[in-house]
Amino acid sequence: MIIQKSAREIDKMKKSAEILKNVLRALEERIAPGITTLELDKITEEIIKKSGAQPSFKGYRSHDPAKVPPFPASICSSVNNVVIHGIPNKLRLKQGDILSVDVGVIFDGYHSDAARTYAIGEVTEEAKKLISVAKESFFKGVEKATEGYRVRDISEAVQTFVESRGFSIVRDFVGHGIGASMHEEPQIPNFVEPGRGRQRLYKYMTIAIEPMVNIGNYEVQIEDDGWTITTKDGSLSAHYENTVVITPKEPEIITLY
Repeated sequence: MIIQKSAREIDKMKKSAEILKNVLRALEERIAPGITTLELDKITEEIIKKSGAQPSFKGYRSHDPAKVPPFPASICSSVNNVVIHGIPNKLRLKQGDILSVDVGVIFDGYHSDAARTYAIGEVTEEAKKLISVAKESFFKGVEKATEGYRVRDISEAVQTFVESRGFSIVRDFVGHGIGASMHEEPQIPNFVEPGRGRQRLYKYMTIAIEPMVNIGNYEVQIEDDGWTITTKDGSLSAHYENTVVITPKEPEIITLY
């Protein structure tokens, strides 16, 4: 079921997004060689809870709760070849790493969701390009996030841009609707597939567009913890995401500052 939000619901999502943006600002100031992702997770949870909100991810149930425990942290911290859902740990980030941080906030019953990929100190030119392409592909996709277009228009814009730059787009995981639930319909793939993405976009739908871009092949695998997703070939991966409100005119990116 496609959910169009009321003005009141969108306002709640914007308040959630303001808290999330505060988290991103704080993390950007602290991300550097020597810090651990566990420390970044602690910073995130403190800001969210002091704001009267809750982390969307902590305690989130997997698709197979009988086998996989709830997600244990407030951020997903994905280093180098980890695509998404990396679990924070005590390993220190080092010069040359890249780090994707995915954050979700729930405030007054409504979610916001965003992800960024950061260079840790000086990184290779290829890693810089990867981070840039992941970000730019989001903005290519969001150009089509307007009433009257279809989901597949977003998908095609993202995929075309990424592949034209010599990278691959992950196919096993996609963007999504968002609101009172973290994951709502419709799914927002970053690639075009026959029979998929025909859903038309209507004003006041709220969606999360999130390209996941690999230097190597698009294939990924699930690690033993049941959460961490890595590239099958060990290549670097970057992730960029924002929560977007569909409007009759320009899309509104509420997690961007």
